[in-house]
Amino acid sequence: MLILAEGKFSPMMSKTANGAIAYLHDEVAAVVDSTQEGKTAQQVLGYGGEIPVVRSVEDGLRYRPDSLLIGIAPAGGRLPESWRSSITTALHHHLNIISGLHTFLSDDPEFTRLAAEQGCSITDLRKVPESSRRVARGNWKNRRARTVLAIGTDCRIGKMTTILEMHRVLQQRNIRCDFIATGQTGILIAGKGVSVDAVIGDYIAGSVEKEIDDSDAAGSDIILVEGQGALTHQGYSSVTLGLMHGTMPDAMIMCHQPARIRDDYGQPIPDLNVLIRLHEDIIGFFRPSKVVGIGINSVGLTEEQSKEAARSIEEHTGLPAVDAFRFGADRLVDALMDFLAVGQASTAQRQKV
Repeated sequence: MLILAEGKFSPMMSKTANGAIAYLHDEVAAVVDSTQEGKTAQQVLGYGGEIPVVRSVEDGLRYRPDSLLIGIAPAGGRLPESWRSSITTALHHHLNIISGLHTFLSDDPEFTRLAAEQGCSITDLRKVPESSRRVARGNWKNRRARTVLAIGTDCRIGKMTTILEMHRVLQQRNIRCDFIATGQTGILIAGKGVSVDAVIGDYIAGSVEKEIDDSDAAGSDIILVEGQGALTHQGYSSVTLGLMHGTMPDAMIMCHQPARIRDDYGQPIPDLNVLIRLHEDIIGFFRPSKVVGIGINSVGLTEEQSKEAARSIEEHTGLPAVDAFRFGADRLVDALMDFLAVGQASTAQRQKV
């Protein structure tokens, strides 16, 4: 893939590009951003190795890509008008287009005509299949698998990354687990899922419930669900609440960026313990659920500063805290497994009684 991230390639502004570089590294040829030309992904993000940053799509062709990935997920998800020429150029050079925008490129007459002429495909990751348009049915009451949902103190806070790192550790421990992608970047990485922020409001909970039902039927023991938005984010809170009700999680992982003081609207990030209680109370109306760990996003912090922030959070919340991307997710998985084991033992005891 050649990744288009013109003017946006950075730790916080190019979410889709960054996810592809982190989890599909061997499939990334280069990144297009004229403002970072000549650098490597490692120099811009702190990871990604020698993946080069080039000035234009034309310059990226020397790396022999077969696809162009739209590498940003901006607020509102609209295609920057200035990027049309880059996409047109890519199609002229027989590159397939992969996009996670709300602007569906496969509905654009110019792009579809050109794609047909050049024999290219256009994939819109946020397009919702008809089977996902359903109201929640309350199937959590009969679910065999245990579910875990990533939640956060704000948007773009590391929910997908934390849950993917936990998924990696569970797989290493030979536990039958699954990752449910709920956003365009997660779908790109996993090759499946549903972009819940593109689902009609009535169907948000039902769409993620369906993904979980399918995974449960396939034999997963633990199902990890990618979180979206934040309950306290004015713009995206509805997606978060729908995800919570669709997942009805046994446990939750709270994600937090210690260096972030205010959200997109200038609102102060609430106290972690207040947010933990809020999420537990919302699910607690239906069933018991606990936040069992804190996933840290320590962008902008040194390793020692990240560890110090984790220690401070642990003292404040009494929960294990770690930047799973930097230091691994073992402590979060340990806390999860301990919690689930206690819950299973309690259930078995009640059944005996």
